[in-house]
Amino acid sequence: MQKFCVATDSGCDLPMSLCKELEIYPLQLVYYFGDEAYQDTMNQEDFKEFYRKIREGLLPKTSQVNVYEFVAFWESLLSKNLPIVHICLGSGISGTYSNGLLAMEVMKEKYPDQEIYLVDSTLASVGYGMLAIKAAELRDRGKTPQECVDWMEEHKIEINTYYTTDNLEYLYRSGRVSRAGAVIGTALKINPILRLDKEGHLLVQEKIRGTKATIRRIHEIVEELSIDPQSQTLYICHSDIPEKAGDFGDGLQQKIGFKNVYYTYIGSTIGTHAGPGLMAAFFYGKPRT
Repeated sequence: MQKFCVATDSGCDLPMSLCKELEIYPLQLVYYFGDEAYQDTMNQEDFKEFYRKIREGLLPKTSQVNVYEFVAFWESLLSKNLPIVHICLGSGISGTYSNGLLAMEVMKEKYPDQEIYLVDSTLASVGYGMLAIKAAELRDRGKTPQECVDWMEEHKIEINTYYTTDNLEYLYRSGRVSRAGAVIGTALKINPILRLDKEGHLLVQEKIRGTKATIRRIHEIVEELSIDPQSQTLYICHSDIPEKAGDFGDGLQQKIGFKNVYYTYIGSTIGTHAGPGLMAAFFYGKPRT
């Protein structure tokens, strides 16, 4: 018998099919093209359409989960009569976690007997998807909600992530890099290597000239930081570049010896800001600094 309910949101970039299989309940976020709203279906075919529109010049918008949306989502889970462990997008990137804390106060007033645990993942994309998967595993092993939360608080800093892209135009269009930076970087074929620090802030670690050199450098970084790779899954997510991402993941697995590789799409939460062309590796390793 399950002791708690595992919840997160669709920014975790896990496919809906996997969430259903593992009984992870995602709050499906909303994004906009113009005035038209779309729900994140967490379906790969829908993401292809999402990126097609961006390539055609449309700019999507997203908004962080507000207090009302948190409350409505948690109320939808009350019929399960279980404590709720909810894993959030990192507070270093978004105000979602802060809104979640406010929503917990509302829930305490309305449902004083309902247990809700809110975890600041300090991660983005499938990084906090990995925490949701682990939470489901701990739940199925009979752990209590507090034991699950304690594990995540202790080990979340061990999830490392490294992103790169060879297309700076979309980062410029979303305001993440300057026009001059995008023009010069594109002309010189500069690829950034981005990572998250221990608090979940997105940082540019290095700037490398040339895609092949960038991939080689990420191989070196992952090899240095990964711990016991032969017993863990490497997670690769991408914004509609499946062939490049496949080569990226296969190369890391062959060089470093990960047990297996799981590929997934970057959804609307990160994809809105990064556009097509981004790919990232997620793995357990030395604590983020």
